Amino acid sequence: MVDYVIIGAGSGGAILINRLSENPNVEIAVIEAGGWDRSPWIHMPMGYFRLMQTLQLDWGYHTVPQKHVNNRVMFVPRARSIGGCTTVNGMIYTRGHRTDYDNWAQQGNRGWDYDSILPYFRRAENWGGGGDENVHGFDGPLKTTRNPIKAEPCVAWRDACIQAGYPYNEDLNSGEQYGVGPCDGTVRDGVRSSVSRCYITPIKHRKNLTFYTKAMASKIIMKGGRAIGVEFIQGRQKKIIHADKEVILCGGTFNSPHLMQISGIGDPEHLGRIGIRVEHDLPGVGRNLQDHLASSVKQGLSKPISLLTATKPYAAALALIQYYTTGSGPVAGHGVEVMSFLKTREGLEAPDVQWHFNNIMYRDHGREIINVEGCMPYFNISRPQSRGTILAKSADPFELPLLDPNFLAVPDDLRVLRDALKMSRDILAQPAFDAIRGEEYAPGKGVTSDADLDEYIKGDCQSVYHPVGTCKMGSDSMAVVDDELRVRGIGGLRVVDASIMPTLTSGNTNAPTIMIAEKAADIIKAAA
Repeated sequence: MVDYVIIGAGSGGAILINRLSENPNVEIAVIEAGGWDRSPWIHMPMGYFRLMQTLQLDWGYHTVPQKHVNNRVMFVPRARSIGGCTTVNGMIYTRGHRTDYDNWAQQGNRGWDYDSILPYFRRAENWGGGGDENVHGFDGPLKTTRNPIKAEPCVAWRDACIQAGYPYNEDLNSGEQYGVGPCDGTVRDGVRSSVSRCYITPIKHRKNLTFYTKAMASKIIMKGGRAIGVEFIQGRQKKIIHADKEVILCGGTFNSPHLMQISGIGDPEHLGRIGIRVEHDLPGVGRNLQDHLASSVKQGLSKPISLLTATKPYAAALALIQYYTTGSGPVAGHGVEVMSFLKTREGLEAPDVQWHFNNIMYRDHGREIINVEGCMPYFNISRPQSRGTILAKSADPFELPLLDPNFLAVPDDLRVLRDALKMSRDILAQPAFDAIRGEEYAPGKGVTSDADLDEYIKGDCQSVYHPVGTCKMGSDSMAVVDDELRVRGIGGLRVVDASIMPTLTSGNTNAPTIMIAEKAADIIKAAA
């Protein structure tokens, strides 16, 4: 018997592990499907390309055929490790726009407006730059820095955005995103700031912590309308651990609802179809799935100034030697220097598109580098209207659920991407690119009609790994948790991860998930 069982040690779980174990009288058990983050490719920032290519930490999620995206089956990477997706992500640190959180509060979620959650962003952050102390935190575990904009194509993108009429924004994490500016990242001194390294490594030897790694949670144990423990499988053994206070799900947007469903918590109609006895009727479990869908313009460059050279075997070997001897060089950063948050239409309250500017061209999530000098403005819808599902296929915990993001189901999502592609071309046509601009590699200068651009986008688009919403916070009939992240109608059970977001934040979701867990730690301590 322990006080808390935490399932998952990613961006939600790691923070709770740290904060709740501060009290030496609180006993915590952690169940994590992956192992410890020992691979050297994790801690080297540019190692994520290698991890993406080898998939050594990946769960193996692919969508069902996407009927609005030419029936494509799409890869959606998710990491399986202590540290979760922060062991493999692109290390982009974006908090979102203040209206993201104000909208959560307007939906009835008390205490989740921007002014209320800002202190938790600051508590988490150990900011390596200057700036406003009312915005950034300087004493938290999560080490963040700001990339200087110095590579020639990145400088050109910044200047071209300004020439196209968009403002320069020095701090895209100020709560006001509009414009072009430098990219903040979860990296410091050439080392990835995963939540494992920042939150778990310093405290993992606390005597009140027990870690069960390579352990698959298989069932939430219920008694009298309350979660009292967790069944899990480690090796060939089935084990049970009981929680005196709470079971806390931190498995992420796919795995938290999946575990609830195979435990009998969900939509009775769905559970009945797959032969699972209903323990608690909660129809929103696994619904409301949202993700950022992205496409790109692949722009050729007229001289060798991209990161392509660094991918060649000899140069890559030299870069590794430099990294391991000095901690610097091409592989010591995450590679994105500049980002833009812009509006496709006048009158919008906040930007509706985000651009990551990549100083290299690739396909298939970086698993195929295009062997041509070029850059790639990579743009995603900030607030997609399409909604999907994650639904268990059977009671087997090892069988991955059906993943259906339902991309582009709402036609306006495609319109936003099309407009963003046109805006990308307009920016690339500005004078700042004159000295380095080559031929457009894709979609190609001959692709101009809306119909042709739509077909290109449908063939090119991919998830940018920001799924949320499948255990959404709220008080309506499809809400799964309340504004204290307690599962509605069940005692002793909470969800603390990106799945609780009622709507997707306009930016990369790692920082908001860490914020959620920091706030949840206070909520849980107060409840105890």
